[in-house]
Amino acid sequence: MEAKVVVKDLYKSFDTLEVLRGISMEVHTGEVVCIIGPSGSGKSTLLRCLNLLEKPSAGQVFVDGHELTSKHVHINKARRNIGMVFQQFNLFPHLSVKKNIMLAPVDLKLMHKKQAEEKALELLKRVGLQDKADAFPRQLSGGQQQRVAIARSLAMNPALMLFDEPTSALDPEMIGEVLSVIKELALGGMTMIIVTHEMNFARDVANKVIFIENGVILETGTPARVFQNPREERTRQFLSLVTNESLSIKSKST
Repeated sequence: MEAKVVVKDLYKSFDTLEVLRGISMEVHTGEVVCIIGPSGSGKSTLLRCLNLLEKPSAGQVFVDGHELTSKHVHINKARRNIGMVFQQFNLFPHLSVKKNIMLAPVDLKLMHKKQAEEKALELLKRVGLQDKADAFPRQLSGGQQQRVAIARSLAMNPALMLFDEPTSALDPEMIGEVLSVIKELALGGMTMIIVTHEMNFARDVANKVIFIENGVILETGTPARVFQNPREERTRQFLSLVTNESLSIKSKST
């Protein structure tokens, strides 16, 4: 299987705080990788280093064989191939849903306006929001806004999608609608790296699960292996804790 993403010995510091400490990993074409771990472990920073929203302190990142960390790379050009969906939806409030999706392809002259409009409507249908094309973000629920954000990323025809805890800002009843869109993308063969605290989702969708703590990968494996038979004691503790928290939340809501 061809490697879509290769990370070699990646470090990232903010002043004296070392957040990533020698991360190395590979993601293959069509693979869905879920990154899990406690808050503050470096998961989101790793994701942001993969599309150079954060500049790594040391190490290398390759996407489709091109080194993004090379000093000669054209950052904006490299990012066009990488979709990113954030915790907060980051939609432009003054633009309609359709125009939010059309904006980047038209501004970057990748599509004519008519093409971009057709693409936007096609993507809205794909995420189940074809009737919201002319609505504004404030008229949508959080789950709907996040689905628009996903459609907006897909409008650039990315080879790789990055999701940074895409459901963490949502009310519990809206989480399922966003996760189902991501599952559809997985079934379609999209290469994805997803930072998530939704363990059941990671178990269902991922080909590979990576557990990170203190900026270091402690464990990597298939969901079945990591969730059912973790090799590291720290992974066991973390999974036991998040499973108990999840059960506690469920029992309070019923």
